[in-house]
This record gives sequence, C-alpha cells and structure tokens, in this order.
Amino acid sequence: MDRSDVSDRPGPVRRIRDIWIYRELLENLVRKELKVKYKNSALGFVWSLLNPMLYLAVFYVVFTVFLKSSIPSFPIFLLAGLLPYNLFSAGLGGGTSSIVGNVGLVGKVWFPREILPLASIGAAMVHFALQLLVLAAALVVFWFEPSWSYLPLLIPAMIVLLVLVASLAIALSAINVYARDTQHLLELVLLAWFWMTPIVYPYAQVSTTSIGNLALLNPLTPIVITFQRALWGNPIVGIATGKGGSKPLHALPDASQWWYLRNLGIVAAVSVGLVFFAFWIFGRLEDDFAENI
Repeated sequence: MDRSDVSDRPGPVRRIRDIWIYRELLENLVRKELKVKYKNSALGFVWSLLNPMLYLAVFYVVFTVFLKSSIPSFPIFLLAGLLPYNLFSAGLGGGTSSIVGNVGLVGKVWFPREILPLASIGAAMVHFALQLLVLAAALVVFWFEPSWSYLPLLIPAMIVLLVLVASLAIALSAINVYARDTQHLLELVLLAWFWMTPIVYPYAQVSTTSIGNLALLNPLTPIVITFQRALWGNPIVGIATGKGGSKPLHALPDASQWWYLRNLGIVAAVSVGLVFFAFWIFGRLEDDFAENI
C-alpha cells in the first residue's frame, strides 16, 4: 500500500480488517515486547509471578495480623481488583508510548500503525494471564471458593476491559507523537485513577455516600467489582446492629448477574464509541508520524 492509500484515512471497519490481515505481525511484535522486557534476565517470566505473590504475602500479613481488615480474605479481594487494573495500566502506559518507541518501524515500512499500541496490550495480557495463575493458586491454597454463578461474567468483563484500553491506547499513542508530555501526564492520571477505583477499599464504602453514583461513572469500576464479585465471592462481610435492628454489611453490591452485566454493557457501549473516536483521531494524525518522531 502506498502513501496515497494511507492518506485516504480508511474507516474503522477497514482499519480493523487491516489489523486482522497483519495479525501475524501483531503476534511477532508481542513476542518482541516480551523479549525486550526480559532481555538478559535470569528469571524471565517469573518476575510476572513474583509481583502478585509479593502483594498476596504482604497484604495477608498486614491485613490479617496487624490491621485486622473487616473484609474476609482481604488479599484475595485485593488481587481480584488489582489484576484487571494492572492490565489496564500496563496496556495503556505501554500503548501510549508505543509509536514513539518504535521510530525505526514507523519510518521504514508501512503497516497498520495501530498494531503498535495493540502489541503493548498483548504483552500486558500475557503478564495478566501469568498473574491470574497466582490468584488461582491462592484460591486453592486458602481453600477459598469463588462465586461460581458469577464466574461467566469474567468473559464479558475481560472483553470490555480490552476494548476500553485498546481505544484509549490507540488515541493516546497518536497524540503522544505530537505532545510528548502525554505519556508523563498519563502516569499521574493512572495514579489518581487507581485510588478512584474500588480496589483497596470496597465499592460499598462509597456507594452509600453522595458520590456513590459518580463511582459508577468510572468505567473501571463495573469491571473491577465484577472481577471481585466473581473471584472473591460473597458480598456480605458481616452484620450491623443499630436502632433499626440488624442488617447485613456489604463490600460489593448484593445484586444479580444482570445488574453487573448491565453496568458492563454501559461501559461496552462507551468503549465502542471511544474506538470510533480513536480510529478517527489516529487517522487524522498518522500521516506525519515519521516526520514528528
């Protein structure tokens, strides 16, 4: 394909088709990302396992021995929300800097440039899969039973998460070529985003406040609480006694699968809209990538 074809600014459907045609290149770039990350490393992929294992060990000691968290099996609760956030953070961070970081490829040969941020997300998915094995092992070791009826929701939650991070990564990777502060600003945004998402604290803690409905406007919230509901299980953590009698204390919404699926559907609709926006802004900016890197 020549330069004039690129300047035609193909629509989203054609761009997705081109990505599919170049899927073998995408696979190779994912392998390249992983090899570069662990180049000259003796432990290699073991480092991806050590991170969640350390989280699990540290939070088990801190919140079961010292701080006595009111949430049972808090390390499981934490990892269930932390792993999808880590995938989002790593995929978005790597994807944003992917165009600038591959100047040799961008300037020499044509291919769908969207593949570069998608390759970063693919590498993050490999790390996510390895870390998920640690969580699965923890469930077995601690004899912790997930919520089997909610486990199927992990599939749509994962799909929605990937569409969301892909749309943002594609858009920001193009913007970052012209505004290099984007990747640095993103680090601060992701830090704030982490604390705005109910990962360390339960969603029910903010759902009963005046900002409860606003919490659901965070697109990561429905995804994270779905992972927690499926893997951590029972949303009821105790019984509160007051003037009105006894009532259950919740860490997560004690709602049906359809409630969780509805919220995921809303995020999915927003994410699909972001995909169209991402392809539009990428198409507007990609012609001059080589000159501006």
